[in-house]
Formats: sequence, C-alpha cells, structure tokens
Amino acid sequence: MFASEFDKNARISYEANYKDVEPALFQKDKNGKYLFFNEDINDVDPSGIPNFDICCGGFPCQPFSVAGLRKGFEDTRGTLFFNIANIVREKIKAGYPPRVLFLENVRGLKNHDKGKTLQVILATLEELGYGYSYEVLNAKYFGVPQNRERLFIIAWYKELVNIDSFKFPYGIAKDGSTIYEKDKVKDNSLLTKVSDIFEPSDITRNFTISDRMWEGHKTRKERNKKNGKGFGYSLFNGDSVYSSTISARYWKDGSEILIDQSDKGLNPRTLTPVEAGRLQGYRIIGGGWERQECSDNQNYNDSNPEYKIVVSKKEAYRQFGNSVAVPVIKRIAEEIIKQLM
Repeated sequence: MFASEFDKNARISYEANYKDVEPALFQKDKNGKYLFFNEDINDVDPSGIPNFDICCGGFPCQPFSVAGLRKGFEDTRGTLFFNIANIVREKIKAGYPPRVLFLENVRGLKNHDKGKTLQVILATLEELGYGYSYEVLNAKYFGVPQNRERLFIIAWYKELVNIDSFKFPYGIAKDGSTIYEKDKVKDNSLLTKVSDIFEPSDITRNFTISDRMWEGHKTRKERNKKNGKGFGYSLFNGDSVYSSTISARYWKDGSEILIDQSDKGLNPRTLTPVEAGRLQGYRIIGGGWERQECSDNQNYNDSNPEYKIVVSKKEAYRQFGNSVAVPVIKRIAEEIIKQLM
C-alpha cells in the first residue's frame, strides 16, 4: 500500500525487485512524483497513506526523552518511532485502526538506556490501544548460517483482535515445520553450514584479501587483545555451522566474516555480494552454487522469487548488512496471518 525508504540506493533495489509484485506501490502523479513510495518519513501526511491492516517497521533506537515524563506517545517526539506511532494514531482517529504492527530492532533495544527506550515504546503501544508480545529470535535457527539476533515486537489492536499473547516461531525444524518451543530449537532446527551460501571458487577467488590487508587485520586483532578489546577479524570455513552477524560496514574490509582459504595456500577472502545476500536468506542465483544441492534448500529454491542485485558492490553489502533475515520474517508473517488476521 505504501513504503518509506530514505536511502537512494535502497530505493533503486526496492523498485527493481518489487515493482512486478506490487506495481501500484510505484505509481507516480502527473509531475512524476511517487504517490505511495515515500522518501522521507518526516514529510508524510498520514491522511495521504491508503488504509492498511499491517504496519511493518524498523527504526534506530535513539534515546527517548523519558526523564520525569509520562513514558508514552509524547516522549517519542523527535525519533523515528514517533513517525510510526503518529501514522497509527491518525489512522485510528480516522476510523481505520491498523490491525497489526510488526516491528523489528537490534537486540540491544531491550537494554537501551537501561530499558527505558523499550518501556516508552511499549507504553506508547498500550496508549494507542494495542496488546503486544516481544521476543529475540536468532536467524541461525531458521535455515541460514548466520548468528543474528534481532528483537521483534508484534502488536495487535485489542478492539479487533481478542488474544492474550502472540506465539512466536523460534526456528524451522528439519522437516520444514515451525518450532514453537524455545527449548527445542537448539537440537531440532535445520542444520546449516557456511558453505551453503558459497558461489563457485572461480568467482570467489577474486575476493581474496591482499597481504597488506591480512597483515593489518592480524596486527589490529593483536593490539585489541592487549588492550582487552574483543574487536578484530573473525575467520570461518565452509564447515562452520554459522558465521557471525553481517553488518552494514561489511563493505569496508569484511573483517567480521572472513573465509579461511589456508587449505589453498591463500589469504582469507570476503563474502561476495551474492553470498552476503544468501546469508540473509535471499535467493540470488549469481554464479550458481559451489555445492549444487544447496540450491534446492528451502530458502534458495524456485518457490522463492530471485532477488536481483542492481547496485554497486559497496551498496549491495550495505543493504544486505542492514537487511532483515528473510526466513525469520517469513515465518513471523505466516504466524501473523494465522493468529491475528
């Protein structure tokens, strides 16, 4: 119905991949201005947004002004969460309350500003008439080889949805079914290997890092260790069960996920942009798969549309580092339909 995206390169990717799926979203007026594909959320007039059932949003966790205040809607002013809450409030006033809010953030939001930030968000949802459940989920239990924890908040408009809590999916079982018990996820979720995402070696060898960069990584890690900091490079191989979390800064030097190539007598390599996307669960064909059977796994087979990379290498890394892990979002979306719609 409507989307808001500030980053110009992300807008290019968004339109290239979703215009065929939802052409109405990219309609323009007679002056060539998008009607529903908004750029700056601060410029939005909520009355111009078509009515909708579900609002999906991620927002940076800026500190809210909670000092001595009510810990609710007014305290969120000046933050991007305020924009989401304001759109919802205006829709409620107009008689079209959104049924479900599907919000995502970094795990650290739970403890941000000693927990006050989350407190304000939840108090605001209550003030708007929503019940809520929240949970930290890890992508490594959803069939992608990445240790990525994110906080999800699912809220429902109490006048329309009569439930006490939302049942989160904690992972995907080996038979493809959903795991609902937190204590079962470790032993029963899909098995993954970092090599599930690898492109063939004739492509990946071009991503081997230089001697100078490799020396720089090792020196920095040694220095940080002496200073009691944990920062440095992280090395994985094809048999590693999962990698660390990919971030938006991956394009700079790839240090958080380097692939060991010592068996070939080579320096480590970075992930290719295609592999970075697959690490988040996108089906990207790229140069194919090093292990062809991986192209049949449930994230990368024909049942999922192919994702096209249409931006530079740097921007592709940034976008995948900023992205949500697709299979996690898909499972939550299925549960929203089932439980709340």
